[in-house]
Amino acid sequence: MISPDIFYVEDDQDFAFIMQYAVKEVKDDLVVRIVEDGTEAMRMLDSYVETQQKPKLILLDLNLPGLSGIDLLKKIKEIPYFKYVPVILFSTSDDPIDVKRSLEFGANAYLTKPDGYTNLITCIQSLYDFWFNQNRSIN
Repeated sequence: MISPDIFYVEDDQDFAFIMQYAVKEVKDDLVVRIVEDGTEAMRMLDSYVETQQKPKLILLDLNLPGLSGIDLLKKIKEIPYFKYVPVILFSTSDDPIDVKRSLEFGANAYLTKPDGYTNLITCIQSLYDFWFNQNRSIN
């Protein structure tokens, strides 16, 4: 198993499928690992710790089966191994309360999912430009 560039927790299979194609349009060699459930995501992240693998970016949907995006965020932030991995909430919700809670619990950013494929590509391009090119984190 190789470390993904992007670890994405998303329960909407259709959106996850579209996201994979959009990521490939932005940068063909990016490795995306998609998990559909918060509990399964936590198991996978624990296995990354055990095998000393680390994604470069974690994207979390807010409303997930198992652990919610907020609960998963809290757990990720408790794991020292992931201290320097950016965690971004990526949700359809634009409720200011959701945004505030996410940032209070340590999210590096909160993004509302864009409408339309072209807007999704633009969003992913911006994510890539900032988190993979401009931001020089310890990762």
